Amino acid sequence: MAKLPVVVVVMAALVLGLSTSGWGAGTGQEAPWRIHTLFSVECQNYFDWQTVGLMNSYKKAQQPGPITRLLSCTDEEKKNYKGMNLAPTLEVPSMSRHPKTGDWYPAINKPAGVVHWLKHSKEAENVDWVVILDADMIIRGPIIPWELGAEKGKPVAALYGILSGGHPFVLGEAVLEEEHDHLEYLVGCDNMLAQLHTKHPELCDKVGGLLAMHIDDLRALAPLWLSKTEEVREDRAHWATNFTGDIYGKGWISEMYGYSFGAAEVGLRHKINDNLMLYPGYIPRDGIEPILLHYGLPFTVGNWSFSKLDHHEDGIVYDCGRLFPEPPYPREVKLMEADPGKRRALFLSLECINTLNEGLLLQHAANGCSKPKWSKYLSFLKSKTFADLTRPKFLSPGSIQAEEAVTQQQVSYESRRPNPKIHTIFSTECTTYFDWQTVGLIHSFHQSGQPGNITRLLSCTDEDLKLYSGHDLAPTHYVPSMSQHPLTGDWIPKSLDSVTSGSRNVLGWAKYPAINKPAAVLHWLNHAEIDAEFIVILDADMILRGPITPWEFKAERGRPVSTPYGYLIGCDNELAQLHTRHPEACDKVGGVIIMHIDDLRKFALFWLHKTEEVRADKAHYARNITGDIYESGWISEMYGYSFGAAELNLRHGINSEILIYPGYIPEPGVKYRVFQYGLEFVVGNWSFDKANWRDTDLINKCWAKFPDPPDPSTLDTSNDDIQQRDLLSIECAKKLNEALYLHHKRRNCPDPNSLSTSAWDASKEATMSRKFGRFEEPYVAKNDHRPMNISKQSSVSGVTTDKTFSSFRFWLIGLWAFSVFGFLAVMLVLFLGRRGRGRKTKNYKSKRMSYPGILDMNGHDRDM
Repeated sequence: MAKLPVVVVVMAALVLGLSTSGWGAGTGQEAPWRIHTLFSVECQNYFDWQTVGLMNSYKKAQQPGPITRLLSCTDEEKKNYKGMNLAPTLEVPSMSRHPKTGDWYPAINKPAGVVHWLKHSKEAENVDWVVILDADMIIRGPIIPWELGAEKGKPVAALYGILSGGHPFVLGEAVLEEEHDHLEYLVGCDNMLAQLHTKHPELCDKVGGLLAMHIDDLRALAPLWLSKTEEVREDRAHWATNFTGDIYGKGWISEMYGYSFGAAEVGLRHKINDNLMLYPGYIPRDGIEPILLHYGLPFTVGNWSFSKLDHHEDGIVYDCGRLFPEPPYPREVKLMEADPGKRRALFLSLECINTLNEGLLLQHAANGCSKPKWSKYLSFLKSKTFADLTRPKFLSPGSIQAEEAVTQQQVSYESRRPNPKIHTIFSTECTTYFDWQTVGLIHSFHQSGQPGNITRLLSCTDEDLKLYSGHDLAPTHYVPSMSQHPLTGDWIPKSLDSVTSGSRNVLGWAKYPAINKPAAVLHWLNHAEIDAEFIVILDADMILRGPITPWEFKAERGRPVSTPYGYLIGCDNELAQLHTRHPEACDKVGGVIIMHIDDLRKFALFWLHKTEEVRADKAHYARNITGDIYESGWISEMYGYSFGAAELNLRHGINSEILIYPGYIPEPGVKYRVFQYGLEFVVGNWSFDKANWRDTDLINKCWAKFPDPPDPSTLDTSNDDIQQRDLLSIECAKKLNEALYLHHKRRNCPDPNSLSTSAWDASKEATMSRKFGRFEEPYVAKNDHRPMNISKQSSVSGVTTDKTFSSFRFWLIGLWAFSVFGFLAVMLVLFLGRRGRGRKTKNYKSKRMSYPGILDMNGHDRDM
């Protein structure tokens, strides 16, 4: 046994020697094989599952040298922290709350952690090269600084840029094939910000993400990285987007500038390479094998998607047997995508999430969890196929040769102006009807890559607000309700109460809630601090599929962009002549609005006033004048918008490629950014109409959801137009259910399998009730095929559930049970009193088989 350690040491030296000779042969340099990898985290579940994924990939990729997690925690956080064993760790005093200024800025822990490691870790004294990563990364192959071209004084880093005004990315083609401006967001390197914070602004490099540098360079840089971060963080006068490129204007990327300015101070020039790191969802260049996946952005594979922000509070590391939702299998992706480049990108996305889940599986075992129940997915993660797919990847020649091209691209982008800040708003009321729409919109907002923040304008009466429980569903600005006008008491005449659509009353409302939209926008403009240059206005019944930006859709100051609302015929007749001085400027638009903040400030009051004016003009409610099929003045707000814009001569760019209604046939090749599910849509025997869910609380009832749409594989492929239409409809419905599922998960709803009654059970029961010829709310959409030309929101009370029917069924079941017990009692008496009389017994059995009461009741109950 004493010889075993010697053998191990000899074998290790042999392997290290072979590896070292390989590295040296690759570059012609003497190979200093002492490498150390660092990453910075905090004491949170959010960072723990990222740590598990990174550590699993570190081992699989055979990254040389040790790795250290720089763990920044307060004393209070450490008392309850469970993850000390997740990685080799150096504890770092937390600077999330700055000890001197009191500023809350957790990102400063990264440079502070590096400084602490250099000062207090013995490992820092025995290393030549350092690789610095982020926790939300997956290593695919060894990261060898000198193989990447790093030299002393010339570290290697990834290029940091921006996608659609908000997210860092590495240059490449998105899977969606959308054309975006490739514009670095560290624009402060090119303007007065660099001149203020470094003596060598000409040396400021726009880099981050992956850093590989010599230890001597890091020792010189680290203190300045920290001090420059503090300096930029305190320079609030230059937090604006035009100085920093930070779309939030809150100094959040001060740490990135701290790095770039600190490196400039010590004269470090980076070799910038954008082929090393890839965001899942992007297509790598041909011939390039990325060695690092950075899952900082949401990514999708078919109908499956993943966003790290959805798991911000997720204790999945400590929840035995639970993994992230399983993605499609590789063979499914092969059938899903024919294009080799896109298919390759999808495989990389699968590799990312599967490596995370494999890490969780191994960590659960290390935690002492019992062996998980067998499943096809677990079998795949343990298979040779998966092991082969995730073998270490090595640099391809193109990865290093692309360095010069990156430098040229960087120069060509420097002259561009940073994209303007965007803020998205939408209007709702204090009802569960709007709450489930809010959940869907907010979920899709986070997945879409829409830049900037989003705010819900919530219009409620004081009474409504007292009972309202959905405050946490979205960032919210509270607005006094104008559903019932405070001056006119505006309401829909009782004579219209009898107007129905099919079996459903649609106009029995004693209010005009649609006016809350312009009123809320006006209130928000006058009471909120807004630093965005462009405002995107949406409706609650929308699902975002991609970013909506002014630079892509050519919105400018004085020229907003919107989507066509062709049924606003009042723009072409006397209605416009009555309500605007410029009827020729009346645009038939609505739905999605992209408008400059200066235009919106001038326009919002006109929008509200013109809405009131058109609403009061009851003499012109007729359908031939307004296009309103109900002739109720319900679309007054839409005309208020168009007439208000006309008053200011605001002419719109009208774009029909932004929005589509599910159920409509899409134009070939158009990548719509928004679903608006304001109308009923149908796929085969399945249908969805939002109005049928007006009184259903899908938010506060655990695991409530809509009936699942058909599987895409079941669609008829004979007509491509119909197939594409149905695929979009299915996508919209799935996105709503996905949002509801994650909402219930965040609310810590119990396991749905443990519930005695669930939304799924109720859905099945409702499906059975179709056979009986009735629809039981709330789980079955009503069959109302009358066309509608409006999708305006309201607080309408729709269909009520038939409780009497359920009560009747209860009594039938009770009667059935009583009859059975009574019959058994009679049979027992007869049997005991007439033993030996076999013929009579047979006759009795014959009657039992044909007893009409039992048969009728059972049959009726079965149909119910």
